[in-house]
Amino acid sequence: MPVANFRFYAELNDFLPPERRFTGFPYSFLDAATVKDRIESFGVPHTEVDLILVNGQSVDFAYRVRDGDRISVYPVFEAFDIAGLTRLRPEPLRDVKFVLDVHLGRLAAYLRMLGFDALYQNRCGDQRLAEISRHEHRILLTRDVGLLKRACVTHGYYLRATQPRRQLAEAVRRFDLGRLARPFSRCLRCNTPLARAGKDQVLHQLPAQVALLHDEFRRCPDCGRVYWQGGHFRRMRQWVDAALQA
Repeated sequence: MPVANFRFYAELNDFLPPERRFTGFPYSFLDAATVKDRIESFGVPHTEVDLILVNGQSVDFAYRVRDGDRISVYPVFEAFDIAGLTRLRPEPLRDVKFVLDVHLGRLAAYLRMLGFDALYQNRCGDQRLAEISRHEHRILLTRDVGLLKRACVTHGYYLRATQPRRQLAEAVRRFDLGRLARPFSRCLRCNTPLARAGKDQVLHQLPAQVALLHDEFRRCPDCGRVYWQGGHFRRMRQWVDAALQA
C-alpha cells in the first residue's frame, strides 16, 4: 500500500490529534487524491495553508500525492510576501479587510474600533459568507472549520479563542494589524469610514452638554451617527493601545 509522510508546522497543529502534532507521521492511502484533499482529511482547512513542500519542492493544491512523498505543510504568512516560493497564492492580501461569521459581532465592533473594514451581518448564511470573502477579497474569520473548507474561500482564519477580546488580540498578532490600525476612523454601527463634521452640521443631534464642551466631531456618511471625544474616550484609547501592543 502506498505511504506518504506528512508534517504540519506552527499553528496548523491546533487541528490535529495530539499524537500527530509537531512530528512527522506516515499516511497510507489507496486512491491518488490531491494534496488539498489529504490535508483537509486531517481536519486542516486549506485557507490556513500557505506553503506545501513535497520532497523539498513547492507544489499547489492540485498535486496528487504519491508513494514515498515527504510532505511539509506551513501556515499562512499574511504579513510576509513569499510569492517567490509558494504556489498556492501569488500574493498575500495587502488591503486587509474582513468578513465575520454570525457569532462574531463583538469582534467585528472591536475591529472597526481599530479602523479596519469588518463586514458583519448577524443573519448571513455560510454560502453567502464564502461568496463575500471570495468576490470582495476579504479574510473570512470564523470558528467553523467546515466553512473554511469550502473551495471558493481563498483567505480565511480559524479563531482559536472564544472570548471577543482574546479573539481581537489573536487577530492583531495573526495579521500584524498593529502597523495598519487607524483607531476611531470607522463607524462602529455600519462599518463606513467617518468624515469630519462642523458643529453647525451636527448641532441638532448633540446633547446640550456635549455642544457646550466639544468642537470637533465626526459623522458617518451612511447612518448619520455622530462621534466625539467624550469622557469615555481616554479609557477607549488606552484599551485600543493595549490591544495593539498585545
